[in-house]
Amino acid sequence: MTPSFLTALFTGRSRRPAFPSAWLRAFRPAPLNVSRGERLRVVCGAAVGIFVTGSLSHLLGANSALPWLIAPMGASAVLVFGVPASPMAQPWAVVAGNTVSALAGIACAHLVAPPELAATAAVGLAVALMFALRCLHPPGGASALLVALAGVTDPGFALFPVAGNSLLMVLAGIAYNNLGGRSYPHAQLPPEPAPPRPDDARTIAADLDAVLARYNQVLDVSRDDLQALIEQTQLQGYRRRLADIRCRDIMSTDVITVEFGTPLEEAWALLRERRIKALPVVDRVRRIVGIVTLADFMRCAELDRHEGFDRKLRALIRKSGLTHTTKPEVVGQIMTRQVRVTSEDRHLSDLAPLFGSTGHHHIPVIGEGERLVGIITQSDMVAALCRAGETAA
Repeated sequence: MTPSFLTALFTGRSRRPAFPSAWLRAFRPAPLNVSRGERLRVVCGAAVGIFVTGSLSHLLGANSALPWLIAPMGASAVLVFGVPASPMAQPWAVVAGNTVSALAGIACAHLVAPPELAATAAVGLAVALMFALRCLHPPGGASALLVALAGVTDPGFALFPVAGNSLLMVLAGIAYNNLGGRSYPHAQLPPEPAPPRPDDARTIAADLDAVLARYNQVLDVSRDDLQALIEQTQLQGYRRRLADIRCRDIMSTDVITVEFGTPLEEAWALLRERRIKALPVVDRVRRIVGIVTLADFMRCAELDRHEGFDRKLRALIRKSGLTHTTKPEVVGQIMTRQVRVTSEDRHLSDLAPLFGSTGHHHIPVIGEGERLVGIITQSDMVAALCRAGETAA
């Protein structure tokens, strides 16, 4: 979709380019963002579609005086194999669109004498019928024009070769596209209002319906595909913004730390007063040597059972006053020594798996000389994700 298309779609009007240079640039074709492999798939598909349709039609119509293959099938092949997701390339559009258009051409050839008027009436009637039957198919206009100019008056022509060719083309498209990884037929109806969706998705759907109603033009893309493109574009923007965020952008820099010899009572008081769940343990030059968490206190106090919870915890953090004891007295005796750290320049997206799957709740951030410069918590991570999402929206 080009920028001018998006402008018209979301404003409800076409933007008129400045005359004459910008207006002339509107005639330049837009680049096709299609890989060589996809182009080869389309080329081979169109060739296969014409070969299958022509060969079988030739066999079926060997004893018929009518032609066995009509020219509009070439245009139908482009749609069926080139844009199989288009509403105009779906089986109903191909078969019904070509057939009713041929019938329109036959009727006009019967009723209208001058060929110019017959051709005009045939194409106009064909388009009206295709709109009414929801089978708009551009090659249908060619079918109507071909029949009217050729003066065909036999209604059987609409069944063979027109309907027969169209049906064979659709069958070839179903087989080839699905074998090539392209869904065909492609669902065109909006999903049934069933399970609730996230608020953002419901908002996008409602806004899109309102914009399409205001745009009031036929689009060569289904409504659901258009919504999927919009949602994927938002997701891509979200990922890009998330990739630009580094640890230093969201980390907390006022980190409360303790040292190896900090008494347990003092460390516990810090955890309670500051309402935090972890304390990095550093040496004199602020290098990480461990981390002490609420879980470490619970583990060492043997709080796996609720009986005597307060008594066990007080016994752990209370100083024994002895010079030799088996009871832990300082942070270094209960801390976790294997600490997962990250650098301040690391991208935030790299940390998501650590918080999501490894059970980490706090990750210290180190800077120059491997010294502690901050800490990132799950709350910091969630806040950053929310901000990135709001920016992308």
